[in-house]
Amino acid sequence: MRTVLLKAAATVLTIGATVASALFVTSHLKNPAAPLQPPVVSAGSTAAALGGPLNVGPSVQASDVEPMTSTYAS
Repeated sequence: MRTVLLKAAATVLTIGATVASALFVTSHLKNPAAPLQPPVVSAGSTAAALGGPLNVGPSVQASDVEPMTSTYAS
């Protein structure tokens, strides 16, 4: 009898949480006029930021250092 009560309580809790989350989501619909993504500055372009120029380009640069063959650290 005790296990049946525990299963029933878990089922009621699950159904209640599902209903509550469904009500929350439907009451907080997304603004259809909002942009999907903010504008992004393309690589290699220049934009004015904080009163000075901002050069956007690749951040990984080649080097002549020997490549790592192991990442073991004691």
